[in-house]
Amino acid sequence: MTSPLPFLAVQTALYARLKGDAALMAMATGVYDYVPETAVYPYIHLGEAIETPDNAHDRFGRQTVHTLHVWDQYKGFKRVLQIGARVQALLDHQPLVIPGLAHIATRYEFGQPLTDPEPPGDIRHLVLRYRVVTEQTP
Repeated sequence: MTSPLPFLAVQTALYARLKGDAALMAMATGVYDYVPETAVYPYIHLGEAIETPDNAHDRFGRQTVHTLHVWDQYKGFKRVLQIGARVQALLDHQPLVIPGLAHIATRYEFGQPLTDPEPPGDIRHLVLRYRVVTEQTP
């Protein structure tokens, strides 16, 4: 495997796919790994990840599960769900270019819209999770 933990390579590919889409960037103000205090809603945060081996007899593989977060202050879930639909179109069962790794599949696992309970309770949050399967390149 080019890297023992390809978290960064997969995250970089996800970032490039999302940030490079003009339609998505017309809907969201940015895509962040670290969200600055000055970030304006709505935006997408590349969040937590879990990685597990997915080896076969003749090759090394990984399954990297990334959680994405869409944040907004819109009154209702409409805008985060529209952004989520665009993210879905860009990632689910779509090929990714991941330097040093062969992309096998990207699969949507789940989505959950939430209201942030902290006062004033006006923040909408959509959690999206995707499983990215990769293999070592020859």
